[in-house]
Amino acid sequence: MSRIASTLQALKDQGRTALIPYMMTGYPHKGCTPALMHAMVDAGVDIIELGIPFSDPMADGPVIQQAAEQAIAQGSGLPDVLEAVRTFRQKDDKTPVVLMGYANPIECYELHHGAGSFARDAASAGVDGMLVVDYPPEECSEFAAQLRENSMDLIFLLAPTSTPQRMQQVADLASGYVYYVSLKGVTGSGALDTAAVAEAIPRIREHVKIPVGVGFGIRDAESARAIAEHADAVVIGSRIIQLIANEQGEGINRTAASFLQGIRSALDA
Repeated sequence: MSRIASTLQALKDQGRTALIPYMMTGYPHKGCTPALMHAMVDAGVDIIELGIPFSDPMADGPVIQQAAEQAIAQGSGLPDVLEAVRTFRQKDDKTPVVLMGYANPIECYELHHGAGSFARDAASAGVDGMLVVDYPPEECSEFAAQLRENSMDLIFLLAPTSTPQRMQQVADLASGYVYYVSLKGVTGSGALDTAAVAEAIPRIREHVKIPVGVGFGIRDAESARAIAEHADAVVIGSRIIQLIANEQGEGINRTAASFLQGIRSALDA
């Protein structure tokens, strides 16, 4: 059982919902990521989604787009993501880490390092799972096999527009958890419809037997707790990025930790 699966199973046994923050590697400053990851763990998060900086993040709204652009401008790329995970693993070998990004950086990495090198190097660094937004299930069977060979989970997005056929395609390949996009839009949108999520999750569970996390539009303790009544995990990203945008040094860690402690308390209440 993977670190992701065992973590989510333990939380389920405790009747608790997983808290999964998203952060952009190298944001707001290059080199700050490992310390921020540790601060998030200390604040009570269960799994960390680590963004891979990319210049054209099609699923992301302005907040994460700007964070990616700033990280790239400061010199962060996929090798820095793997190095951040390696550094994090020097002190934490328990918290699952999922990389979230797009096909282009992965394929560029393999052009330089050889076919299959990304899965090998990510696993060696301590990565537990991958969510590649633009790798649909019908186009990533080879990538899925490479991850399985390296004991990594492949996580897919599902959306309000996903058909039963698409849900089953995802179910056939996915492991760890699936990520339900709570709205028709990009990250950071504010139009979260909890009732619609409550209707969608049972339909997803008819096909998908692994945990279901929900993200996009969750911005505070109230919305996180409302979603937690239906999902196995809540994912929060854009709001964290907004909060730490102008912070420096330890202020980055304190601000993120304070926010996440509030979310953790709401989920456990």
